[in-house]
Amino acid sequence: MIIANIIVLLLVLAIVAPTAQSQESKPTVRHHRVEETEPQDPIAAQLDQAETAMQNNDFAAAETSLQKIIAAKPDNFRAWFDLGYVYNATHRRDQAVDAYRKSVSLNPNVFESNLNLGLLLAQQGVRTEAAKYLKAATQLKPTTHPEESLARAWLALGRVLQPTDPQQALAAYGLAAKLNDKDPAPHLVAGDLLLDQKDFDAAAREFQAAAVIDPKSPDALAGLANVYIARKKFADAEAALNKALLADPANDTARAQLARVLAAEGKTDAAAAELKKSLQAGANPQAELELGVLYGKAGNDTEAEHWLREAAAGFDGILKVYRQRQTPPDSSAIANSAEAHYQLGSLLLHEKKFPEAQQELLLAVKLRPEFGDAYGNLAVAAASNKNYQLALQALDARAKYLPDIPATYFLRAATFDNLKAVPQAVEYYQKFLATADGKFPDQEWQARHRLIALDPQHADKYRVKK
Repeated sequence: MIIANIIVLLLVLAIVAPTAQSQESKPTVRHHRVEETEPQDPIAAQLDQAETAMQNNDFAAAETSLQKIIAAKPDNFRAWFDLGYVYNATHRRDQAVDAYRKSVSLNPNVFESNLNLGLLLAQQGVRTEAAKYLKAATQLKPTTHPEESLARAWLALGRVLQPTDPQQALAAYGLAAKLNDKDPAPHLVAGDLLLDQKDFDAAAREFQAAAVIDPKSPDALAGLANVYIARKKFADAEAALNKALLADPANDTARAQLARVLAAEGKTDAAAAELKKSLQAGANPQAELELGVLYGKAGNDTEAEHWLREAAAGFDGILKVYRQRQTPPDSSAIANSAEAHYQLGSLLLHEKKFPEAQQELLLAVKLRPEFGDAYGNLAVAAASNKNYQLALQALDARAKYLPDIPATYFLRAATFDNLKAVPQAVEYYQKFLATADGKFPDQEWQARHRLIALDPQHADKYRVKK
């Protein structure tokens, strides 16, 4: 048997609807048959048998056969390639990487093994090494569907390069688009990158190209909407998002975007109506959070508080499920819960419900210890509750993540003042006056009069000269 079959794992990075922060979805798996150009191998029949087991998802049998083959012939790149596939399919990614590395070292001229190794390394965040193998793949000949397969390699390479070399990433996306002009994915990721770079004209062209390939693509329409939003062309954004929702009424991401656009246009009721549509299918903490923020900005504190409490309870419920399963929670689940408690705490602070505000903001920073803005509001709530030590602790924590501003200098000064810590109060009132620049007249008046009282020997320099 001169031609033997190799099962090829093609990990295709799917594209999700572009948002303010685009994310990659989990790769899908496709199986193809490719030719092996090596001379007749006496154990080829055993490899065929192992690959048949792989096709039937009998990975245990396939692994047993492959291990026996490798023990007899450790330099068989095909067996190592197949074993890499088995390890990956059974969620043993480190072992899959090792097996693919071995296959590539034995035969560096196989497109599929370079591609698979690069993709797995990219998933593990080993971007520099991933780029090495993906670049190699782009220079090799795929066994089947050469243009489509090379397009996938260029697309994957672009994703790996994007954080460190966005221009090379754009070039890779361009080559992927030329190789497969029926796939909107390269245009979508390029558009999203250009949008981040604020090259709105180029981003619009990419999203429009994707829309030509798939006129009903919610991703392309959402991308165009993001361009319009960035340009503050809200009517155009509204039209694009309505078109996206017409194609996919269950697209909650587009509906949330539409609500934000309507809110920016001052159409609070219409924005709320869109978000409430997302709740018709069941609980949706994200939509509840958006509703709470929307009503808060509109000055409807009662509705805002109701929806923010619902959102916080919903996100907390998601975290509870993770705890019950004894699995680490997803980072986005933690961030969402922290954001809900932060928004609720900030609203309660605005409503002068200081004890409740303090409690909610404490929950926010417990969930997300690097949440600088939440520490700032927690300091205000704690000071309002006369919990001055907590206020200072919150200000110290905030300073680790955000620079001090006149407001934090004044709050720190007033807190030390209440604690009768005169030297520190004087120091921070002085820092406040040095940075206020006339923008806080009431607080500047208070600071000057407190300095006159606390530092009488220098009173003249604190008085406003007429």
